[in-house]
Amino acid sequence: MVSNIALALTGDIAVLGYGLAAIGPGVGVGLIFAAVINGTARQPEAQSKLQSIAWIGFGVTEVLAIIGIALAFVFRGA
Repeated sequence: MVSNIALALTGDIAVLGYGLAAIGPGVGVGLIFAAVINGTARQPEAQSKLQSIAWIGFGVTEVLAIIGIALAFVFRGA
């Protein structure tokens, strides 16, 4: 009986952990594009360079969310 409750609780914690892990990339993406908007407002001629750097940062930041969901599935199955 106790092991069934512990197993169910572990799965719920994995999903909760992913939910908390998704907050970081969400905030990170917001900060990246806020910086691009701010930089473009200050120097409009640098917009293309800033935008390309922002997309690279966006990709790196989203990898964290993908790793988080992969770990949620790994820990849910354990």
